[in-house]
Amino acid sequence: MNPVENAQSGAGDESISLLDVAVLVAENWKLLVMLPLAAGFVALGVSYLIQPTYTASTRILSPQQQQSGAAALATQLGALAGFVGGSYGAKSPADQYVALMKSRAVLDPIIERFKLRELYKSPLLAETRTKLERNVRISVGAKDGIISIEVDDQDPVRSAELANALVAGLRDLTNSLAVTEAAQRRLFFDEQLKLAKDNLARAEIALRGSGVSEAALKTVPQTALEALARLKAQITAQEVKLNSMRVYMTDANPELRRAASELAALRSELVKAEQTTANKDAGGGAEYISKYRDFKYYETLFDLMAKQYELARLDEAREGTVIQVVDPAQTPEQRSKPRRAQIAVLTTLIGAFLVFLWVLARQAFVNAAQVPGAAPKVQRIRRLFRFRT
Repeated sequence: MNPVENAQSGAGDESISLLDVAVLVAENWKLLVMLPLAAGFVALGVSYLIQPTYTASTRILSPQQQQSGAAALATQLGALAGFVGGSYGAKSPADQYVALMKSRAVLDPIIERFKLRELYKSPLLAETRTKLERNVRISVGAKDGIISIEVDDQDPVRSAELANALVAGLRDLTNSLAVTEAAQRRLFFDEQLKLAKDNLARAEIALRGSGVSEAALKTVPQTALEALARLKAQITAQEVKLNSMRVYMTDANPELRRAASELAALRSELVKAEQTTANKDAGGGAEYISKYRDFKYYETLFDLMAKQYELARLDEAREGTVIQVVDPAQTPEQRSKPRRAQIAVLTTLIGAFLVFLWVLARQAFVNAAQVPGAAPKVQRIRRLFRFRT
């Protein structure tokens, strides 16, 4: 009994049973086998016309966050040490490296060096950059943290050169930027050190111009002035810390409140110290005392900034922005695209599926033509589409 007889005896049932499907496969096995195989061989032949793509890969170590050596002066610097504690720390140095390699500062020199605009046939630099980014894949290992860089190109030698050029561009960029916490601290204290140095020079000139008063030295000992200057320097450092904390903290943050309380206590202590010093000031030496106090203040502040600057330099050298290459890119020996076997197999499978659906649809159409109620509709469809089964 063929599928047509089943349809006639099924009292108008238009569905196809599992047995009907088996019969269809048996009747059309040549079509179901030969046509997909032919499509697979055609796809295989077309794949040889596609220009092969080669993938070169290199791996580098992600930057490691190390404990800053500035913590060694925490007990000596008071308020300033809290600021040094790491407000500049990066959350993910590896992601930062990935972002830098995708920046224009790295990609544009590579485009000019390898003449990629002519190669990609893109007169616009932005369009060439986009095409280059499509050929570059950068990932960070979840466990080991190693950064993997893969570059696709139709020339195997150029693919390896592009991968190594990305690493070289990252190295040049990190050498010119302060990307680590220590480097950022070094830049900050470098500016503060220059400012403190200028202020100290002006205070020293003013002190020399006031003359030395023996009465002033006897009335207000130098130790008291130095203590007052150190206190003012600590207040300045605490203000710097508090302003930096307000950038990433709200006023309700307990740490910010504690820092504000410390600043208020330091200011209260300064007021008391200044009142004590003012009671001892002699009229003839008031000018000298004021300038000497300013001089000691800038001198203390300069010493604080100088120590932190040197520590930041040491930390920067210890952390380093040296790009450590685990596996340099080498010329790939085999192509990565196209995968001819995969193309042929997938085309064959997809072709078999489509042919099978076509056979089922054709048989369902034939079955529907045998049903009295559906026959006129089928004839109308045949007339409209000139479909012959």
